[in-house]
Amino acid sequence: MTDSQPTASAGGASGLDLARWSEALAGLARTGLAFTESSFEAERYHEILAIAADIRSAELGIGGEEPGPTELDRDATVETWLRTVGRRVAGYVTPKVAVGSVVGDDQGRLLLIQRSDSGVWLYPTGWADVGYSAAEVAEKEVQEETGIECRVERPIAILDGLRAGFGRVPLYSLVFLCRATGGELMAHPQECLDVGWFTRDDLPEPLANADLWVEHAFASIEGTADGVFFDQPRDQVWRS
Repeated sequence: MTDSQPTASAGGASGLDLARWSEALAGLARTGLAFTESSFEAERYHEILAIAADIRSAELGIGGEEPGPTELDRDATVETWLRTVGRRVAGYVTPKVAVGSVVGDDQGRLLLIQRSDSGVWLYPTGWADVGYSAAEVAEKEVQEETGIECRVERPIAILDGLRAGFGRVPLYSLVFLCRATGGELMAHPQECLDVGWFTRDDLPEPLANADLWVEHAFASIEGTADGVFFDQPRDQVWRS
């Protein structure tokens, strides 16, 4: 997850915009390659992948002082995308699924981890694992990352990761409210720099996208929010 919004380019599009456009085009092209039987259509989809790679190159170059990615880098991006192309349903490109856990204790505190990959603080979260339900992943991630045992109560949020600015991987984040039931704080040595319990008034910095989830998280822990937060549909998805 990221802790800041991407820098805007001279044309007004941010790095986040370019990442979303690039991934959307690449996803459509790979899905097309999975289902088409026409060599003519396949050629067009390869061209779309090349355009998407150019957009990704522009996104990576925004705000940086280093020269933009080379042609070799763009070719490597296309090759990486092509390696994920399957046939028919197996090749239908969809967002990955992440599972997050907003864990509260008897004192109304929130359990947070400091991620080792970015240094930002966030609730425990991880990729969904095959063979587990989403709720089982939520409990497992908390225990693995923090040493705390918990019990899932209910889902509280469904988030579009690219729209929220949670990195550059297309994902849906399923967030569950959990209650701590035992265990002791112990940060995972590879995934976390630190772990801790926090109140509204002593939240650590930097927090990942705090304006998106902090209030809903505490309201859910306190029992004053009973709904599921989700990204509202946009009237014009590609012009907003």
